[in-house]
Amino acid sequence: MSRVGKIPIYLPTGVKVTLEQDNITLEGPKGKLVKKIPSTVNVALKDSEIVVTRSNNSRQSKALHGLTRALISNMVIGVTTGFEKRLRLISIGRDIIQVQNNKLTLKDKVFFSHLVTYTAPEGISLSLEREEVVERLTEVPIIVRGIDKELVGEVAATIRRIKKPDYYKPCKGIRYEGERVRMRNTKATV
Repeated sequence: MSRVGKIPIYLPTGVKVTLEQDNITLEGPKGKLVKKIPSTVNVALKDSEIVVTRSNNSRQSKALHGLTRALISNMVIGVTTGFEKRLRLISIGRDIIQVQNNKLTLKDKVFFSHLVTYTAPEGISLSLEREEVVERLTEVPIIVRGIDKELVGEVAATIRRIKKPDYYKPCKGIRYEGERVRMRNTKATV
């Protein structure tokens, strides 16, 4: 038995669960999520708990048992409290980034010679906090929020990919909050 899969998922008040043939739908105060359930995994609703079991002991169903339980647990957290990822844009200059109608515009002439825009998918909200100036560098916190943990992480990774941190000069680029950039040595002259 999977150690993660055998733990039942507690449903907080205000969360409505609908089980169909191969789909599970969770509806809560933050929104609604639908997920397809693999055919080798069974999901049952008992009292105020969701119980995930597997139909057989094949290698595939063992692998999907814990995964399905973790995904459903993330759905419950998403529809009740939501998820957020924080990034930091570090650059020289001011007013280098703006967000309007979930459209991120990066207008930093140090990084690019043109405007770079990214439109967030439906269900994701982007926001900025006040920029801070630290040692002549501007740090702008970017916040990605949503109810789908997978989509929030994907959007944060896409935004980070716009301008990855520079490994030779770690003061520039977009990074996750708390991420430590490992410096590389420059080429030594002989």
